[in-house]
Amino acid sequence: MAKATRDAYGEALAELGAVNNDIVVLDADLSASTKTNVFKKAFPDRHFNVGIAEQDLIGVAAGLAATGKIPFASSFAVFATGRAFEQIRNSVCYPRLNVKIAATHAGITVGEDGATHQANEDVAIMRSLPNMSVVVPADAAETKAIIKWAAAYDGPVYIRMGRSKVPDIFDDSYQYTFGKGIVLQDGVDVTLIAMGIMVAKAQEAAKQLEKEGISAAVVNMSTIKPIDAAMITAYAKKTGAVVTCEEHTIMGGLGSAVAEVLGECCPVPLTRVGMNDVFGESGTPDELLVKFGLTAEHIVQAAKAVIARK
Repeated sequence: MAKATRDAYGEALAELGAVNNDIVVLDADLSASTKTNVFKKAFPDRHFNVGIAEQDLIGVAAGLAATGKIPFASSFAVFATGRAFEQIRNSVCYPRLNVKIAATHAGITVGEDGATHQANEDVAIMRSLPNMSVVVPADAAETKAIIKWAAAYDGPVYIRMGRSKVPDIFDDSYQYTFGKGIVLQDGVDVTLIAMGIMVAKAQEAAKQLEKEGISAAVVNMSTIKPIDAAMITAYAKKTGAVVTCEEHTIMGGLGSAVAEVLGECCPVPLTRVGMNDVFGESGTPDELLVKFGLTAEHIVQAAKAVIARK
């Protein structure tokens, strides 16, 4: 059943809180939206609302981490990574403190809130920071697995989640492996590498391509940093063409990370499907995905074009 990754996040936090007293959760006056209120109801003494003060959110989280707690700090992605960048850089990443920045409402599927609230640059910002790991779950099951992994991992982590419901890709038995892509479908003509909500779109595109006699591999690249260079290289050699799919600017995100690997290890034709150096706008998620070219149909077109360049 389709579920928003933010909903799975709230559930995972409550489950973690029941077995680990060191888990603490911080929010910037958005707990109903980020779903940290699920944790708050169960463990009110370990939930801290710092108010509309994202820099304070990260500073307090860093302080708690320095005392041995495991803080999850949440806000909308545009605020968590934008307003608090200096604090993340200097108070979390520089000392490599054990802070988990779990941001929701990323990408254009925030919808009607419009461009000011649609973070399309957050992965690029977080990927640039030394010591920061960056992960983007594709569905609810992967979100829960990633949150539980993050709680056990010692170091800064940025977790990118969304507002809208996404189709199920995995079941509850799913086990997340940090730093590894997952091949969801094998293929020999082109490789579709996707993150977040675009994983389901890539699967849909692969089905459409199959009807036209084109064999597409589909890779869920939920760990953006460190990227799985070995898998990218192996599939670039196997298929000879790559399409990246992301609900994020093509500058600095998944597409850039894959391009860096290909440029150094296995140069093949690459097309990046994503936000093409533009801001979003207000509209329903489906309307915006069509307008900005983030659909299965656009991935199909990109795949055909990149195959033609082989």
